[in-house]
Amino acid sequence: TSPFVWLRTRFYYLLIRLYFDQEFSIEEFTRGAKQAFSVVSKLLSQRKLDLLDELVSAEVLQVLKEKISVLPDNHRDALSADIDAIMYTTEGDVRIYYDDDGIKFVSILMRFWYLTGANIPDEVPSETKVFQIMFGDESTKEKRHLLTANYEFQREYTEGAKPDWTITRIEHPRLLE
Repeated sequence: TSPFVWLRTRFYYLLIRLYFDQEFSIEEFTRGAKQAFSVVSKLLSQRKLDLLDELVSAEVLQVLKEKISVLPDNHRDALSADIDAIMYTTEGDVRIYYDDDGIKFVSILMRFWYLTGANIPDEVPSETKVFQIMFGDESTKEKRHLLTANYEFQREYTEGAKPDWTITRIEHPRLLE
């Protein structure tokens, strides 16, 4: 990330701590986001969308139902990310919203890079990069793909609102298009 983006996100974290949640910690949030990503991606892969009601917004869930129903099995398998297979995580965009009714929201976009052993084709669209990693010697080669996913988490900070983060955007480039 650029130094400007890094500074801007740190400024937003400071605002969250000062005005919304004095105990907010990006480290703790990232740990929870990784766990949520792993759970949600596994449920998507297993087509257990009914178990996502409390974790994912209704709008996103409706779009996922449509996309998952026509997804090839190998792409569906590649959605699943074990928490130990997550190689790198970074924050994307952080936003603070106030609507006309005084409702306050914070949203944080998280980017995940994870390894999958799913059998997906090697050819990729022109702007997507896929890395393949070989484990083992020539006789026991295991091919893995490094894939990315973007999940946006949103929480309402209005007085009386539930203190839960909800996933409001799910993107798995090359898989859920």
